Parts: sequence; C-alpha cells; structure tokens
Amino acid sequence: MAFGVKVKTVKLANKYSLESLYEAIKDKEFTAGKPQWTKHGFAYIITFPALDSHNQVWIVNAGFGKETNKFSIQKAEAAGLDNMASNAIMGGLTRGISNLQGSFSENTKKCEQFVVATAKELSEMGL
Repeated sequence: MAFGVKVKTVKLANKYSLESLYEAIKDKEFTAGKPQWTKHGFAYIITFPALDSHNQVWIVNAGFGKETNKFSIQKAEAAGLDNMASNAIMGGLTRGISNLQGSFSENTKKCEQFVVATAKELSEMGL
C-alpha cells in the first residue's frame, strides 16, 4: 500500500470490458455496498458508496485492451464530476491539508478493509 492508497489486483477466469463486468455484478451485494456505474472525468468506473469525500472503493481495468481479466480494486477519493471539482477546490484552498484527511481518518481503515473484502468477493464469484 502506498501512502493513502490501497490496491488489490484480481484476475478473473473470463475477459470483460469494465461495462460488462459491471453488468455481471450490478445486482450483487458486496461488503462495500452495491456497485455503481460512475462517470469520472472522461471515463466510467465501477464504484461503491463513498464513506466520505476521500474514501471510496473503485474497480478499474488493470489489463490491456478493451476486454481483460485483470481488474484493480482500490481506495480512492470519491468519484464523479462534482466530487472531482470539490476535492480539487478544497485541496487548493487548504493547500493539501484536507487531502491528508483521506490518509488518516477513521474511514480510511474501513475503506482499506472494504478493498480487501471486495477483491476477495469478486474473486470468489467465479467470473
């Protein structure tokens, strides 16, 4: 784990695009909550309900190409266009101090545990 970041890579049995993986898991309940299809910048990612603006579980492609069997489950800031703007503004106004909150809060440990649990649950789905 890097400073404030937790990442687990999962290798699935079959290849999926991120969107087809979302379709396969969208009705499943995970420890981190129910998966969501979220627009983040110019891309879409799979997210789970954010614990706060600095702690959310994401699933992103870890392999090459449109379809892959490798995905990263990671702790990150809350995704979404609105959250990107507000996190950037708060980081700028506080000169990064608000971003440290994402590395040391009570929710940080909980989110890291959700990353591990989500990786395990996704691996055990037999996808």
